[in-house]
Amino acid sequence: MVKARTNEIPRVGRPALVARLFGWSMLAALAAFLVNNLLVVWFDYPGVAVLWNGAGGDGVWLNVLIYSVFFIASWAYVLSTRNNSLRWEALRVHGFNVYLIRALFWCVLLVGVADLTVSFLRVENLLGVFVGDEFARNFTRPSWVGSYVHYPLIVAGFVIALFSRTLGFSWLTLMIVVAELGIVVSRFVFSYEQAFMGDLVRYWYAALFLFASAYTLFEDGHVRVDVLYAGFAQTRRGFFNAWGTIFLGLSTAWVILYIGFNGTTSIINSPFSNFEVSQSGTSGMFVKYQMAMFLGIFAITMLIQFISYFFESVADWRDEPGRREAAPIAH
Repeated sequence: MVKARTNEIPRVGRPALVARLFGWSMLAALAAFLVNNLLVVWFDYPGVAVLWNGAGGDGVWLNVLIYSVFFIASWAYVLSTRNNSLRWEALRVHGFNVYLIRALFWCVLLVGVADLTVSFLRVENLLGVFVGDEFARNFTRPSWVGSYVHYPLIVAGFVIALFSRTLGFSWLTLMIVVAELGIVVSRFVFSYEQAFMGDLVRYWYAALFLFASAYTLFEDGHVRVDVLYAGFAQTRRGFFNAWGTIFLGLSTAWVILYIGFNGTTSIINSPFSNFEVSQSGTSGMFVKYQMAMFLGIFAITMLIQFISYFFESVADWRDEPGRREAAPIAH
């Protein structure tokens, strides 16, 4: 495990404008990319990609303006805080990512429980008893359930995360075990099993591994195939970690984002905007469209965490004070 000694991290340090400009530019590009993707998918804006093809179109300059605004804002921040230490910046970026991941765990917990309940009532034809037959028909439409059940719960998840300081990894793991145990008991004791029961386990299981990856990077818990690294001094480790983050970590995250969010028919945008459901149809949960988005969320949170990791690595390279203590690397 890696322990963050926040009380020992100096806020002011030697200026590192190049590293900070690069890191915050990456975050600005990510924010602008996501805003533009929203405009492309939901409001039919052309996006900046059409400029590379020599084309234009109404609204393309708004897409360009968004990138410009985010980049200028990030550069202005860096230049106005040029004495901020890299470790302090790394901690700030990580802190935002922790909130984002914490909120996402609350979202999948709330949505999972709610959709499981709705799916059970829908399969057993009990919704009409509680809401009336006419209103119950709305719960057979994935777009209605997504818009009026899932989305409000997602907003609630982000609000709860402002006040809850637990990441929820352990709790979500426990919920997966309980859900799987429920399938076993239901199948072998009551001879009852429905598609939504397996959907819940897959939904939470995917969220656990994809959302927890970024925090695992912070804890230096990912598997590292080590041949020479363990014998390096700390400054040399920082050098290789910094460049490895750029050429391996960030590049991989950007490839996932570009392919996944490349237009309205892309592998993430298409199922999410159409509220795609699994082959089990109305007998399963209506969360497949969210599971498609999980891959995008994985890339987003990993990219943010890679920037934090990059700042830490450059600080190690420069042998700056306040380094976090890590457990020895196993051979």
